[in-house]
Amino acid sequence: MPKPPEPGSRAPEFTLPGVLLEEDIAERRDYRLTEAKGSPLVLVFYPGDDTAVCTKQLCSYTSDLDRFKDLGATVWGVSPQDLDSHERFARKHRLAFPLLADTDRAIARAYGIAVPGLGLRRSVFILDGDGTVRWKHVALAGLTFQHSDTLAAQLAALRD
Repeated sequence: MPKPPEPGSRAPEFTLPGVLLEEDIAERRDYRLTEAKGSPLVLVFYPGDDTAVCTKQLCSYTSDLDRFKDLGATVWGVSPQDLDSHERFARKHRLAFPLLADTDRAIARAYGIAVPGLGLRRSVFILDGDGTVRWKHVALAGLTFQHSDTLAAQLAALRD
């Protein structure tokens, strides 16, 4: 299995189906890593929709979404559930960034965070506008998550 990309290396390219809830309309489309180029991207891999830690994590990122936008960044969430599950999760918790479906865990494997039989490790990768990994956190147990303050500080460092 590949290891997670190190800071300074290119992030593995991908295209995944995703859903974005705006107002009450769910827009489904493909998301390509190449389309995020030009501005920083916070790529959040989370184990499961509507689970306790994942819900707390994604709700906190939604609450701080303007903070990320002020730093020029977008946020994408990635997990193994399908788009129907993502849409229910987004509607229930008013999540305001795209949730991408890595149902076969191919992207989790490419990023070196797949755990056979269990899914994936809770991870965050911050990519710069060129698609280079600038910061990463890969959890061992996944019972906690990286808070918005940490992510905002890393995004601010990209501007320096």
